[in-house]
Amino acid sequence: MAAPPGEYFSVGSQVSCRTCQEQRLQGEVVAFDYQSKMLALKCPSSSGKPNHADILLINLQYVSEVEIINDRTETPPPLASLNVSKLASKARTEKEEKLSQAYAISAGVSLEGQQLFQTIHKTWQLASELFEAMVIKDCKWQEKNIVVMEEVVITPPYQVENCKGKEGSALSHVRKIVEKHFRDVESQKILQRSQAQQPQKEAALSS
Repeated sequence: MAAPPGEYFSVGSQVSCRTCQEQRLQGEVVAFDYQSKMLALKCPSSSGKPNHADILLINLQYVSEVEIINDRTETPPPLASLNVSKLASKARTEKEEKLSQAYAISAGVSLEGQQLFQTIHKTWQLASELFEAMVIKDCKWQEKNIVVMEEVVITPPYQVENCKGKEGSALSHVRKIVEKHFRDVESQKILQRSQAQQPQKEAALSS
């Protein structure tokens, strides 16, 4: 049935729209704002991946025809609850990362130092999420030095031998992270060089 003017679209209903460009769009109503005439439809994923969907935002002012294929009259299921504290914590973490990165750039920290800082920060963040508690005090910049857990200081050029602090588990753990970081960086460089040389080898073999 065609939707009369002023129609309200219930969440969960199946709706078909024809745009001014004669494009036919069909899907399940996810949301509808009456004042702005904006309709959100959930449609099968254009990528073809299972358990995925496309969300289309349609301005009904540019739609020539709307048809309600299946009107849902029962109350839609409640929306999934949001973990507000977790979302706030994530937003705060992202803000701190941006500020930290801006500080490092303004202080003239080398790219190697910035990358190592991010590796250490993500390692602590992952550990905190796994154990659901801030068991460490994170890391921060002190001029061009990286300070970890208020116990370990890493000075330029940020190698294992540049990790200073009281001998113990904290210093040992940080040294292992630094060592693995630069080992992974070197492995990535070797892989990139190998990939860059591959076309040259193939060209030499074919000639």
